[in-house]
Amino acid sequence: VCLQSLSRCCRHPVLLLSRCLLSSSTVSKAPLHTRLLLYLTKRFYDVEALLTWTSMFKKRGVRKKNAYYGYTGSFHGPHVAAAYFILNLKGGFRYRGRSDWFHAEKFDWDFINHKDCPLEEIDLSYTVINCDGLGNFDEEKSLRTLSLKACPEVDDWFLSRLHVFQDSLEELDISQCPRITIGGLAALRNLKGLKRLDVSSLPRIANPGLVVILLEEMLPKCHVIADGYEFDAPPKEEESDKWKSQRQPKSRCNKCGIY
Repeated sequence: VCLQSLSRCCRHPVLLLSRCLLSSSTVSKAPLHTRLLLYLTKRFYDVEALLTWTSMFKKRGVRKKNAYYGYTGSFHGPHVAAAYFILNLKGGFRYRGRSDWFHAEKFDWDFINHKDCPLEEIDLSYTVINCDGLGNFDEEKSLRTLSLKACPEVDDWFLSRLHVFQDSLEELDISQCPRITIGGLAALRNLKGLKRLDVSSLPRIANPGLVVILLEEMLPKCHVIADGYEFDAPPKEEESDKWKSQRQPKSRCNKCGIY
């Protein structure tokens, strides 16, 4: 989308530049980058169409990867369907009551043999899960840990859907998610059972210090982790004392009435 917007903004200046280059008698002697720019301007609409098609296919791929696995669930149950969805997204999970994890790197069909075992921990870091894919976890009422680190499709609407885990979720990692804003963080107030929340390095958070304070007030039993920000340094002791003295009212002389 950004590339398409940039191409539209640069369309007229680039075409004007190409006309100037074409009218010059020194085109053959121009630098390589100038000749490359001239070549691209001659095929400007082809490049724009290519960007449009690339964006469309990318969105289609994300929708396909976040499809609802209802057909699998009808044969093997919702827990196996959720597990299969996670593995297809290159993630990992752990069943309740088991210590071993299932990962896409070490694919094992043994996960099908746990039809009645709910998922307790899910790791979908660096995957393209979005709000549609979250529907595959509606039956996971025992989910305690959910890691969504650096997921490019996780946004505020996604966070608002996490209320389905309000009775079980204890740990949530949404660090480095580029689309999360303070509005989405406010939706986490329903997760009263959270004990650990990682909101490190969220690029769209303008005032991280204030956001952390609000999260700690909103979730008093939760340990909030917020690394990767430049917080304002606390005032020095001398400056703090000076600031306090300036705020204290000066005494008034009873004889002359002067402060």
